[in-house]
Amino acid sequence: MKQTILSISGKPGLFKLVTRGKNNLIVEALDATHKRIPAFGSERITSLTDIAMFTDGEDVPLMKVFASLSDLEGGKVSSLNYKKATPQELKEYFTKVLPNWDQDRVQSSHIKKLLQWYNILIEAGITDFDNEEEEEAKSEE
Repeated sequence: MKQTILSISGKPGLFKLVTRGKNNLIVEALDATHKRIPAFGSERITSLTDIAMFTDGEDVPLMKVFASLSDLEGGKVSSLNYKKATPQELKEYFTKVLPNWDQDRVQSSHIKKLLQWYNILIEAGITDFDNEEEEEAKSEE
């Protein structure tokens, strides 16, 4: 499921892969409009499972960061208004989510984008951020 959640460079929000066309992908916006649009190979399309956050150690997959954020917020949308928050407020909040994040490479704009995507996913009813890890653990047993 998570591999079908996409970010498209130059387009706001997140999209769900609906189907593949001959020369494009058909994606549906995860917002209230559920508008379907084509996404072409010339656009930079990234699955959320391919994104990670910089830390002082190994990079942390975005889904683990979302899971940590969900635990902090109790599965609800972010309590911090990322649009009005100062860079210092964003950094203090993100330290609660991911204590060892790399403060040199992660910018305030990255934190804002992360919070925006998290809110979109929660509002779309997608809340099973660690489900893949549980499935892998079950298959290894």
